[in-house]
Amino acid sequence: MMMASGEEEEVVSIISNKQVVMRDHHVTGYLKESDMCMSISTITLKVPHNSKGVLVKNLYLSCDPYIRGHTKSIQGGYADQYFKTGSPIIGYGVAKVLDSGHPDFKKDDLVWGFTGWEEYTLITETESLFKIHHTDVPLSYYTGLLSMPGMTAFTGFYEICSPKKGEYVFVSSAFGAVGQIVGQLAKLLGCYVVGSAGSKEKVDLLKTKFGFDEAFNYKEEKDYDACLKRYFLESIDIYFDNVGGKMLDAALLNMRLHGRIAACGMIS
Repeated sequence: MMMASGEEEEVVSIISNKQVVMRDHHVTGYLKESDMCMSISTITLKVPHNSKGVLVKNLYLSCDPYIRGHTKSIQGGYADQYFKTGSPIIGYGVAKVLDSGHPDFKKDDLVWGFTGWEEYTLITETESLFKIHHTDVPLSYYTGLLSMPGMTAFTGFYEICSPKKGEYVFVSSAFGAVGQIVGQLAKLLGCYVVGSAGSKEKVDLLKTKFGFDEAFNYKEEKDYDACLKRYFLESIDIYFDNVGGKMLDAALLNMRLHGRIAACGMIS
């Protein structure tokens, strides 16, 4: 495609762009593969004139639990802002800048932040876009440990819970992206850590790979209060809550005086 600019002409490429899009604006129940489909559109590999947008090629995309909440039918909620029928899903990702109208980003920069579930994205809201300065670690870490899950775990544990060496820590949904990191941070500090998860395989990995002192399958426990009393004979100093519901009710019954709770998620 040829575009004229004064006496000069600029060749701008328009290419196909594979996308993962929502079939319907709102989803009932669990998000299923059938709620999404592959679509192919086209995109111009050039930021529009006078735009401060950033055009990127996506390298890694993150599928996080909050996406389920974004698909719910809540007027004025995230679903209305980020999920539209026939449009690509929006989430965290790692990308390479192809063109930029923004002074903080230039061609070939590596970035992480909100982008589309597609090959190429024109990002116009750059407030949540961050330049990657450290490339001595795998870029995929910027969808987890060095991205939203890692920041959530670090802030929630250290700034909200103010942990001390030797304290007793309980992490629900401990096998999730945030819970895994919280448990490891707690162990590095010298805490006693117990996590809950939803399968025997996850429980085993929490203890053998991630260093948790103990872990249990919440699906096999009929009485959460009794379960927590079994693992915390001297009660809980810190509860990092990723689920809410009945597990939170039971944790409240087992908290020590001056105990702290980080309310991170209420997925149940």
